[in-house]
Amino acid sequence: QVQLQESGPGLVKSSQTLSLTCTVSGDSITTTNSYWSWIRQPPGKAPDWIGASHYAGNYYYNPSLQSRTSISRDTSKNQFSLQLSAVTPEDTAVYYCNSGREWGQGTQVTVSS
Repeated sequence: QVQLQESGPGLVKSSQTLSLTCTVSGDSITTTNSYWSWIRQPPGKAPDWIGASHYAGNYYYNPSLQSRTSISRDTSKNQFSLQLSAVTPEDTAVYYCNSGREWGQGTQVTVSS
C-alpha cells in the first residue's frame, strides 16, 4: 500500500519561502512512469496543481506558479520536496502530495502578513 506523508512548517511569514517534504512508502519515486505531485487547496477554492516530480528526474510546474516554485527529490530517502518562494497570504492552503492515485493527508500552511 502506497502512503504519502507531508511535513513542514505550518506557519510561514510573508515574503519567506515555504518548504514542504513528502515522504513516500510502499513505492519508489523512481518507479517507471510515476509522477509525484504537489497540489494545494486554498480555503473555499478548488484544488490547484502546483507541480510534479517525474520518475526520471524531470520536474513540471504550473505556469502560474513556476517563477516561485522549485520541486526536488531525494531518492535515497524516497522523498520529494516543494519550495515556494516569496509567499503571500494568498498562498495559505492545505498542501497535499499525490502519487496519481494516493494522497497524503495534507498539511495546513498559513502565511502571515
